[in-house]
Amino acid sequence: MPDEAALAALRDELIQLGRVVVAFSGGADSAFLAWVAHDTLGRDGALAVTAISPSLAPEEEDDCRALAEEWGLRWQAVYTDELANPAYAANDGDRCYHCKVALMDVAAPLATSESATVVLGVNVDDLGDHRPGQQAAAEGGARFPLVDAGFTKADVRSWSLRLGLRTWDKPAAACLASRVPYGTPVSLGVLHEVAAAESGLRRLGFRQLRVRHYGDLARIEVDVEELPSVVARRTEVVAAVREAGYRYVTLDLEGFRSGNLNAALPPHQEGSE
Repeated sequence: MPDEAALAALRDELIQLGRVVVAFSGGADSAFLAWVAHDTLGRDGALAVTAISPSLAPEEEDDCRALAEEWGLRWQAVYTDELANPAYAANDGDRCYHCKVALMDVAAPLATSESATVVLGVNVDDLGDHRPGQQAAAEGGARFPLVDAGFTKADVRSWSLRLGLRTWDKPAAACLASRVPYGTPVSLGVLHEVAAAESGLRRLGFRQLRVRHYGDLARIEVDVEELPSVVARRTEVVAAVREAGYRYVTLDLEGFRSGNLNAALPPHQEGSE
């Protein structure tokens, strides 16, 4: 049973902030935070904003719009252009830092106009990972209410289920650039290929997946339990990925691992996406 005190603590954190702008990516964490903020502070006190850019999968943008409508959130799309920053496009270990700087560049002025604080759906489990984006957000004045209230990822999913939020079991997501190995430049074309390949696989019914980009080779990750299904449907899978522009299609037999590309980082930077 979810801890009643944890939700009460989260509501208290939000009440102390007074008014918030929630960075709303549509994932389980940010969706839960957006819903609780809206429920606690009311429509006027909570604004959910979704950063739209080529690094956001089209399905995620659509789902953010749908969730905002379903839940009655006050919602706004904001547009970022992180690819215009050469430091982001270079795709080194601090790529996520530059991405969050771009987010804060558009979210912070909104928060100022709302007399509000930017809040992100970071949970306690995220703190030990290599997530330079958290540093950029904190430097920009953002707060992490889920951390302050002691929420883990399991707590978020448990409370989301109890509250009837359909995002309770939504597969983990990350920006499309996380599919590109560090050191390989991120470009609009690369992001479009990854997005198209993953969209094609989702249309085949695969939920938790990544298409890792290695030039003209795509490496597919799905949950281990779904590996036999990928092999059984290999003709459809290959067709979907090749249609996105890849020449070679491979399957990672280790299955889905969030952030496994971080293994190439120096030991002090290792973590998950």
